[in-house]
Amino acid sequence: MFHALPLLIAAMPLNNPWVIVGVVVFVLFAIAVAILAIIYGGMWFQAYMSNARVSMISLIGMTFRQVDARVIVQAKIMAMQAGVGTDPRTGITTNRLEAHYLAGGNVPKVIRAIIAAHRADIDLDFDRAAAIDLAGRDVLDAVQTSVYPKVIDCPDPKKSTKPMLSAIARNGVELKVRARVTVRTNLEQLIGGATEDTVIARVGEGIITSIGSAETHLTVMENPDMVSKAVLNRGLDAHTAFEIVSIDIADIDVGENIGARLQADQAEADTRVARAKAEERRAMATALEQEMKAQVARNRAQVVLAEAEVPLAMAAAFREGNLNGSSSVDGKTAS
Repeated sequence: MFHALPLLIAAMPLNNPWVIVGVVVFVLFAIAVAILAIIYGGMWFQAYMSNARVSMISLIGMTFRQVDARVIVQAKIMAMQAGVGTDPRTGITTNRLEAHYLAGGNVPKVIRAIIAAHRADIDLDFDRAAAIDLAGRDVLDAVQTSVYPKVIDCPDPKKSTKPMLSAIARNGVELKVRARVTVRTNLEQLIGGATEDTVIARVGEGIITSIGSAETHLTVMENPDMVSKAVLNRGLDAHTAFEIVSIDIADIDVGENIGARLQADQAEADTRVARAKAEERRAMATALEQEMKAQVARNRAQVVLAEAEVPLAMAAAFREGNLNGSSSVDGKTAS
């Protein structure tokens, strides 16, 4: 067309202004078509051959909407080739892909997650996958974890300063335990469900409670699976984004005899109390002894005073002549 354009212009009567305007418009239109073909032709042809149904107008509109057209086209092609693009439940349309892109979502990761879920026969549509992605969760990792469960340590060595859990049985012996929890993602509760940290905290609490209810530490050492079964039956994965597959006790070590130490400390405290009470009784006895001594001294002083009054009484009797005399009492003579 462009090679024949000079000949076509030469054959036209250029003395007519309308002809000149038509030629200019035609040339501009041809240039615009050529530019669009250069920019979007490859993507449009790739989408057309893949039956992705992305129109040229949509590609042009993506540029004005500041959407990466290549990302949308590649995602649509992946969905169509995987057989999930035409599924009415997934609803993977060009407009919905653009909307998710403009919302800040990761379109390729969402499409790959939907494809992986479709291959694993997991019910995951585009709306749920997009919601999970916009919530800040890795939707592809969630689907992969649903297919292939992962193992997390309890306690987590990356987040905890202690490498093992510490629990005390009823006989007072400390047990140091490290567990491995196998979980898989629960897509139904991934939005709004608790994270791995909650699962680790609940499992640790369950292990400590189970060991604390055991009569002796030997019972736990002989049957560590009793702790796993007790913790697993507590339903610790409720309202979390994961489903606990198994809880395995990886390591058990015997720590200190906390009960014996506490008893020794209690005995020492009782001894100190007894000593304090004995000291109190001794001090009271000493005070009572001092009081008795003071009472004795007081009584002796009274005796001395009484003895001092005897000579005075005798002297008074001599003066009155009553020492050998007699006195009348009620008309009778007394000697």
